[in-house]
Amino acid sequence: MTPCRVVVGVTGASGAGISLRIVERLAEMKSVEIHLVLSQSARRTVLHEEGAQAMGRMLSLASVNHAVDDIGAAIASGSFPTKGMIVAPCSMRTLTAIATGFSDNLLTRAADVHLKERRKLVLMTRETPLHLIHLRNMCTVTEAGAIVMPPVPAFYNRPQRVFDIVDQLAARAIDQLGIAPAPQAPIWQPHMEKAR
Repeated sequence: MTPCRVVVGVTGASGAGISLRIVERLAEMKSVEIHLVLSQSARRTVLHEEGAQAMGRMLSLASVNHAVDDIGAAIASGSFPTKGMIVAPCSMRTLTAIATGFSDNLLTRAADVHLKERRKLVLMTRETPLHLIHLRNMCTVTEAGAIVMPPVPAFYNRPQRVFDIVDQLAARAIDQLGIAPAPQAPIWQPHMEKAR
């Protein structure tokens, strides 16, 4: 039986806490094999935003840590089955590379593989405001089969802490892969509003 493999790519855009929480949540699913690849810029951003301890935690929770320049790694091949890939956060540079098929490192190559094999690819694009090139690249990857999911908080859950927002975003991204038996993120229920 093929393991439930999920690739998590992390780029240098702001939002390192989201990638850490995605890895933490995936690690709680005992059947999931996490393949982690961080860009060079991601390492710098994770250290700046979350600290060395968080970086160590993320790396330790992954089943396999891939070097971004290891273009011959298993996740670079379509013959290596996965359930999907999440790029969180996804910088505009990485989005551009994916949109144009410019597979110059393992992260962008793995994303390209997910598109060509028609597997789930979730891109948590992180930039604001957006200019026309950003928007066109988002359209291009969407037309190719990716799911563009900017990390937009759901305030109807009435988050009390930053962690609540980050956790909800991580859960929503994982839900896009359809690997959990039940939704990870809270589901909007209109009757909740009447009770408030």
